Amino acid sequence: MTKARLLRLSVVLVSIFMILLIIVYWDNVGTAHFYLHTSFSRPHSPGAIPGITAGGDWEALPEVDEFLAKLLSSNLKQNSSASRKTEQLLVQGSSKPVVSNLEENVRGYDWSTHNARNSLDQEKLQIERQRTLREFCANSSFAFPTKERSFDDIPNYELNHLIVDDRHGIIYCYVPKVACTNWKRVMIVLSESLLDQGVPYRNPLDIPREHVHNTSTHLTFNKFWRRYGKFSRHLMKIKLKKYTKFLFVRDPFVRLISAFRSKFELENEEFYRRFAVPMLKLYSNHTNLPTSVSEAFGAGLRVSFSDFIQYLLDPRTEKMAPFNEHWRQVYRLCHPCQIDYDFIGKLETLDEDAAYLLQLLKVDRLLRFPPSYRNRTASSWEDDWFAKIPLAWRQQLYKLYEADFVLFGYPKPENLLKD
Repeated sequence: MTKARLLRLSVVLVSIFMILLIIVYWDNVGTAHFYLHTSFSRPHSPGAIPGITAGGDWEALPEVDEFLAKLLSSNLKQNSSASRKTEQLLVQGSSKPVVSNLEENVRGYDWSTHNARNSLDQEKLQIERQRTLREFCANSSFAFPTKERSFDDIPNYELNHLIVDDRHGIIYCYVPKVACTNWKRVMIVLSESLLDQGVPYRNPLDIPREHVHNTSTHLTFNKFWRRYGKFSRHLMKIKLKKYTKFLFVRDPFVRLISAFRSKFELENEEFYRRFAVPMLKLYSNHTNLPTSVSEAFGAGLRVSFSDFIQYLLDPRTEKMAPFNEHWRQVYRLCHPCQIDYDFIGKLETLDEDAAYLLQLLKVDRLLRFPPSYRNRTASSWEDDWFAKIPLAWRQQLYKLYEADFVLFGYPKPENLLKD
């Protein structure tokens, strides 16, 4: 009996050693630009979109995928058990987190539970949102850049907005200016990726803002190459199949207004130097600009909304560098025609969507989504903001963001696109 135990122990130790050896090896070569094209990566047909409920609709995986899938399933079971223990501990205390460290004044939040009728309405809403997205992704007459490429064709650096929580099997694609700060906080709490004096954060609002947007805090898909080398795309696909994937979107024009307000109406040294200075030189004919944003604001030198729109429409802009993430189109950040999202939330219905999503993820007893900001940019402001923007520019801007309007069911702003 003793010999049998020793034999089993030695087999386990050798297996662990081999796995560590493989990881170390691929860590050294993982930066190679090596794409794996498998049968799994072909564009899906309408009505057969894979997701967490697809189950048997998926094609057979290669052997390495099967191995990784079993390993992943085992880890998820262990994490699920640990999560249940954590939940039991938290339920013993208060179920309502303490709201603190707010960056801005916030409006009241409805902490009450949502009844079955609301859940039914939310389910119907999700079906409609996903149907709209899938129909336009499958519609050959509706074209936009990158639509037809497969998941394997997406460059690694374009997967940096997909945050992974292996503890609960969740993937979140964050879109700046769409409540992403608080959703990142939620992901930190769930994944326990950040500690406070050796203890994981339990209340999203306790997490300092500077840590929330630190890229080292989150595990994102673009980091998989360094970790897993040639196995990274296989592992991504397995996680995309097994995990719950969600994103939150917003009216594209309102999102642009919000981006302008936060990055150019407030003193922001980085955005002043990287974007405001070139805009002021190109579109406002300013020269010899101050080196700091505080000096510029003191001298009354600020980027106008008109300057910002000209910058977005200028063909030279993206020849220099891709759009900054705060105004880059959602279809370029989250690849909705290549990744089959299980939940599509909208900022316009944030409170309801967030509460329903946390229920679906079965983490609503662990935390609540933080309250919404009172001074959120409203869609009713569009007319005022675009009043001084020439009609031709507005029409060009719509074409630039048309895919986001259509894919996510936002109505075409006819009042802004006609005289």
